[in-house]
Amino acid sequence: MGNLLKKHDPDGSGNLDKDKIEIENEKLLLEIYEYSKKLIAESKQSILLVLQGMDASGKDGLTRQLFQKSSAAWVNVHSFKKPTDEEYAHDFLWRIHSKTPRHGMITVFNRSHYEDILVPSVYGFIDKKIIDKRYKQINNFEKHLEANGTRVVKIYLNLSKDVQERKLLERVNTPEKHWKHSDGDWETRERWDDFMEVYEKIFEKCNDVPWHIVPCNRNWTKLHAVANILIDTFKEMDPKYPALVSEKFVPNYEKAKITY
Repeated sequence: MGNLLKKHDPDGSGNLDKDKIEIENEKLLLEIYEYSKKLIAESKQSILLVLQGMDASGKDGLTRQLFQKSSAAWVNVHSFKKPTDEEYAHDFLWRIHSKTPRHGMITVFNRSHYEDILVPSVYGFIDKKIIDKRYKQINNFEKHLEANGTRVVKIYLNLSKDVQERKLLERVNTPEKHWKHSDGDWETRERWDDFMEVYEKIFEKCNDVPWHIVPCNRNWTKLHAVANILIDTFKEMDPKYPALVSEKFVPNYEKAKITY
């Protein structure tokens, strides 16, 4: 494991009170709902939430929890897998750019454009010179999104190798989790150190839009950390409800202003 990840404990702070944090999490989720409502109403800004992490780091579960109190109409989720033949026929960001959020929306990338550095770097099926160019191209792409009203929030879900093993075994031993099991997850696990090495390069070279490294051995600390990051982002964006454009065709407008 590289130097940066060694500085981040996958367990988070050992002094946190689970019951207290879970109560706080409920309040944070309501706050996310209120900000999301303002974001869609204003429709001038958007958020792209990028979730990266090893298998079993809980990207799907985190997404469900974060927006459980928000309207499904306000959030899009995209999971990027191996490129199709059509996607291979374009530049590597072509399929990514088409899924970025329109103004007013939140889009979650469950895996992202970083897979186009991670996987070919570890398995070596793309020339290193091409990979090296992609770091700068990604920096430029993310800055382009931010310059056009989309805030990019990048989260690395920091899961320890031993907890990953436990979670992968749960998928084998728990009938209702069998659908999550994939032999490929175990094959990827064998290259753990290689993936960590590439992640370290990504954190170093693709940090024009900064990364947040979040402890995710415990689901409640993971949710707490990411919810706070998201709310801090909302506060910086400061979305507002738009004013009434016109009341010209509203009958009895003065009466309509009465609060019941």
